Amino acid sequence: MTSAPPRILCVGTHHKTGTVWMRRVWREIGEALSIPFVPVHNPQNWTRIPTKGRVIVANWGARFAPDLFDTPEARFLHVIRDPRDVLISGARYHEDAPGRSERFLHKARADLGGLTYQQHLRSLPSRDDKLRFEMGEMHQRTLTEMLDWPYGHPRAFDVTFETLMADTGCETFAAALEFFGFDAPEVEVAQKIFFKHALFGGFSDKNSDGTTDRRLNAHVAPGAKRGWRQVFSAEIAEDYCARFGAALVRLGYETDARAWCDAIAPKTAIPEPAHMVQPPPLGLAMGGMA
Repeated sequence: MTSAPPRILCVGTHHKTGTVWMRRVWREIGEALSIPFVPVHNPQNWTRIPTKGRVIVANWGARFAPDLFDTPEARFLHVIRDPRDVLISGARYHEDAPGRSERFLHKARADLGGLTYQQHLRSLPSRDDKLRFEMGEMHQRTLTEMLDWPYGHPRAFDVTFETLMADTGCETFAAALEFFGFDAPEVEVAQKIFFKHALFGGFSDKNSDGTTDRRLNAHVAPGAKRGWRQVFSAEIAEDYCARFGAALVRLGYETDARAWCDAIAPKTAIPEPAHMVQPPPLGLAMGGMA
């Protein structure tokens, strides 16, 4: 495959895998380095991409036109996350997300008796019920997108959300920037922007009144750091294993489809919160390049 200087810099995430974080980071990088930032929500609209000069192309479902993968000047940064934490984060977020965001949550559905996704989720009596509903809905779609990615592509830098969350020295992010062809001064600028918006960096700061930034609560907690271990009941683990155990192995988060599930002991009932809160076999580099 012919090599070419990176020009089309594609950034792909999935729902609840650091999308808000990456959107802020790459928009600001584009502004700082005078690189146009072009979100392409429909892969068929990839012709909107400028034909000259560098451009940052974002798709928050990591869905890019097949032609782009055959384009030598295109490079890809792809972020995934432990699907079990995606499930927890998604269920909590979908229960509270306002009407101005995530439009699919607020449309009445005949199959839910006229309720919206969010109304139905809120009506369910227990956390396990909420997780089961989420598991068969948006989570199924998100996991399908993760599995559809061409892991091992020579022009893709695959990394996990967990690795980026631990990248306090910005080394992994710097490697991605270099993969995108950034020179040393550009890497330095972009690293500072990455740190500024990271939970371990500037984004961890409190507001002026001492409260935690509301954006942090809405889009990250809980489940940011393997929260599924504290949240999954034995029953939910069993359900998840039956549906998606093989996917966890394919994505490199487990080496056995059900050993993790068997290790979860039944938990003593606890009060429900007011609101829901290894090289992998596909070549995914857990913090590096495939």
